[in-house]
Formats: sequence, C-alpha cells, structure tokens
Amino acid sequence: MALEICVKAAAGAPDVLGDCPFCQRVMLTLEEKKVPYKTRLVNLSDKPQWFLEISPEGKVPLIKIDDKWVADSDVIVGILEEKYPEPSLTPPPQFASVGSKIFISFVKFVKSKDPSDGTEQALLDELKALDEHLKAHGPYIAGEKITAVDLSLAPKLFHLEVALGHFKKWTIPESLTHVHSYTKLLFSCESFVKTKPTKEHVVAGWAPKVNAA
Repeated sequence: MALEICVKAAAGAPDVLGDCPFCQRVMLTLEEKKVPYKTRLVNLSDKPQWFLEISPEGKVPLIKIDDKWVADSDVIVGILEEKYPEPSLTPPPQFASVGSKIFISFVKFVKSKDPSDGTEQALLDELKALDEHLKAHGPYIAGEKITAVDLSLAPKLFHLEVALGHFKKWTIPESLTHVHSYTKLLFSCESFVKTKPTKEHVVAGWAPKVNAA
C-alpha cells in the first residue's frame, strides 16, 4: 500500500509540487528505496483544516507510517531506513555530516544585503570543503554509492544554484570542479528529476524571504 506524504504546494499554484527541500529529501528517499507513495499537496499560505488536524504545527513534510503521522525529515528518513532497509542509504558515520553547514550558509548569503558581511566567503569555505571531500572520496559523498547524505544535499544545492543565480547572479566557482560534477550527477538522477520543483517555483518560494531581509 502506498504511503501518504504531505508536501508543500507551489507558491501561487496549489496543484503543483512546491519547492520544499526537506519534502524533496523524503521523496528522494522513497524513490531510491522504491517505496510506493502518494503525495498530498498542502498550500502553506492557506493551510487547509484537514492538514491542521493532523499537523497542529502546520509543518511539512508529514508522512503516515503504520497509521501514525510523522513529521521532521530527519525523523522520517530514519524511520524509512529502519522499515525499508534495502537498499541501505546509511552513510559511513564519519561522512554523515559532510556538507551540513552549506544550506544555512546559503540562506544567510541569499538574504544578505551587505556585500562585506562575510556571508559569501562563509559559503565559499563550505563549498571548498565539499570539493576537497569529493576529490578524495567521490563521486558521491561516500564513494560510488548514493546515500542519505547525498539525498539531503541534492535539493539544497539545487535551491542554492537557482536562488543565487536569480537573486545575486552568483554561481559556484568553476574552480570547484568536483562540486560541479557532483551537482550534475545528483540533478540527473531519475529520482531527482521525478521529485524536483521547477526553477520558477524555487525563485517564487525564496522571493518573500530575500525581499524581506
């Protein structure tokens, strides 16, 4: 039986998959594990009553496992790994936190209005560290096999590429060749192509945050 998962609907298009990287992470996990699922799109700017009844905090992703609604992508991915152990997506412990600061560094930079506040350099430092790791261990974070770390990073790197390209005309430096190869590899995965939002909806999702900063 297909698992039910509540995910963000696109801004201004309630019938279209939205731009939540944490929702995509869970869908990527389900795709890679070949677990059937059914998405329920939630308009987060006008949350329906049925959704608030199962998610009082009003957050996505939310998934129904064994008749119980579970929130938080970290928790969900952990449960899916236990319940559907094949194929295993567990990374070696020493690689579990690779790239974990990239997303927060990206958020600070995309919202920044001060070119000298150090946010660009902080992001570059994180991307350089990722490049060094991939140079030593690639093509994926843990070598030849995709793991949960890649499935967490892929949507975040997509948001980074799209949002910074649009709002700051900024791209990942060409010198970070391993990061470029990595994003190309991730974004061409069948699971990613099936679950990714459109670039327009990523931009629309970030616009209020960038403009409010």
